[in-house]
Amino acid sequence: MTRPPRLALVGQPNCGKSTLFNQVAGYKALTGNFPGTTVTFTSSRVRVAGQVIELVDLPGAYSLAGANPAESVAQDYLLTQNVDAIINVVDASRLERGLDLTLELLELGLPVVLALNMMDEAHRQGITLDQEKLSAALGVPVAALVARKGVGVRELFATAVRACRQPTAPNRARYSRDVEAALAEIAAPLDRRLGLPPRLAAIKLLEGDPKITALARERAPAAVAHAAQFQRALTASRGRPAEVIINSERHTAALNLCEACATVARSRTFDWRDRIDDVLLHPVWGYVALLAILFAFFQFVYGVGTLIEEPTLALFDNVLATLETELRGIPLALELVKGIVAGISGGFAIVLPYLVPFLIGLGLLEDIGYLPRVAFLVDGLMHRLGLHGKAVIPFILGYGCNVPAVMATRILEEPRERVIAATLATMVPCAARLTVVFGLAAFYLGPAYALGIYVLNLIIVALTGAILMRLLPEETPGLILEMPVYRLPTLKTIVAKSYYRVREFVVVAWPILIAGSIALSLLEFLQLDHWVNALFAPVTWLLGLPDAVGTTLIFGVLRKELALVMLRQALNTSNVAAALSAGQMLTFTVFVVFYIPCLATLAALNRELGRNKMLGVAILTTGIALVIAFVVRVGMGLLGG
Repeated sequence: MTRPPRLALVGQPNCGKSTLFNQVAGYKALTGNFPGTTVTFTSSRVRVAGQVIELVDLPGAYSLAGANPAESVAQDYLLTQNVDAIINVVDASRLERGLDLTLELLELGLPVVLALNMMDEAHRQGITLDQEKLSAALGVPVAALVARKGVGVRELFATAVRACRQPTAPNRARYSRDVEAALAEIAAPLDRRLGLPPRLAAIKLLEGDPKITALARERAPAAVAHAAQFQRALTASRGRPAEVIINSERHTAALNLCEACATVARSRTFDWRDRIDDVLLHPVWGYVALLAILFAFFQFVYGVGTLIEEPTLALFDNVLATLETELRGIPLALELVKGIVAGISGGFAIVLPYLVPFLIGLGLLEDIGYLPRVAFLVDGLMHRLGLHGKAVIPFILGYGCNVPAVMATRILEEPRERVIAATLATMVPCAARLTVVFGLAAFYLGPAYALGIYVLNLIIVALTGAILMRLLPEETPGLILEMPVYRLPTLKTIVAKSYYRVREFVVVAWPILIAGSIALSLLEFLQLDHWVNALFAPVTWLLGLPDAVGTTLIFGVLRKELALVMLRQALNTSNVAAALSAGQMLTFTVFVVFYIPCLATLAALNRELGRNKMLGVAILTTGIALVIAFVVRVGMGLLGG
């Protein structure tokens, strides 16, 4: 039985590649409107126009040079896997930039279909593209689409399947005479000894690609020496490295193609998207706008959460009262049922009311294109932390979940940057911690306290970063960050993205939450909870918290939202304000926000940084949590809280 055609989606960051994937494969790859979201590839078998295909979404790459982990993954997959055709997704409004990668892909010798995405944005900017002329110039099929609206998607995949069955020879880029002569000399003796088309292998050797060069040293060592001779000759005659020469000529070819196939109108339509950056990126008003957007975001999450939490808790309290009456004579069964109800109610009444609006709001900011503007604004702050604005991407991901935040540090080039960014990313309050912030501090003390905790978190992250920078001194590079155009997200995308992330809580975290509630009920029934609380007595004593809080801190290491659910259960009340003072609630919230990351995040740290650095992060964050929570306790005590 033959396998279905395998199509690889390849494109530069922000071209809409993952959006296209999700249009046909369902929401199985997170779509973020900033570079570096996808670090590994995602694949799925889908049916398009009656044809089953295997679709692979490769990480966004500006080239196949393998200069960063995302490009390396894309390069390795295309060179080592059996790909039947490439769908090269290009932002039609920035054609000259996208064609650089297209010309590289043509050297692979695989069928290529050029997908001109965001045609609506190109038309808005007054750009008209001659698809037939571009197709003839490249020697590959060209399809126009608007992926986020599903326009042209079916036609694109039908074209790609035909390209698999009836491949055509593409028109490869032609370089200057001396470069072409060097490539011919290097390629002549290679055949396919490197497992690559000889011309592609010659280009990579002339560019000094480290992976291809290492492979050639094993299989064709003479070719490496041959390529080095031509590198020196080109550098001597042109005054620039061979890699720069090839990239410059490729870019010139892309510009010539764009000029020949694209027409830009003298007049264009201006709308709010052309003027809004005057405010959002302003050196003063940009920060004012950022604070206003964050405040509105917090009000939205708090408003929706409080609207649902109180009546839902009351409903479950009534259910629990009825069950206590029915099972009064069976103590063990009653405790087990109470644990189950506490776990279920914790998800319905405490976690989901805040998690869902938070994820919807975050998804809106991602898809609109505001998050890269935040990276630009905080670039100066990032430099003070020993990083650059690109490091804000893991931080922003951290507000959803610290696990992908740690994994996203792969986009940073230097090991020192990855260590600092991963450490600080674990201190960002994720959606689970957000549940504690909103379900405890905001619900009982007001949304201003929640915003205050987030501001405090930013300050502590900045101070920690400054300390780490001094411990690991090094110059940091400048920021070059592509600003995507503002786009109005579709309802389908936002709902699908939120559903995907909520499903992770329902499938992964909620069962743990219920199991944790049952375990705590059993500990209380067997009167073993006192022993657990005794282990944490130094912590609870230092922070001025009741002894019963100790057990909640253990479960909080599994999942942060468990700490809040367990708190209500440990205090034996659904009204935490009846058992804790305002100062105690704020102290508990701050400690949970900062202390040791959850198990999943620790596993990600271990995988990315190693065991010793993972333990170092756990100790550091717990120490910071103790200090900050103690300061909050003292401060609230002085204020009478």
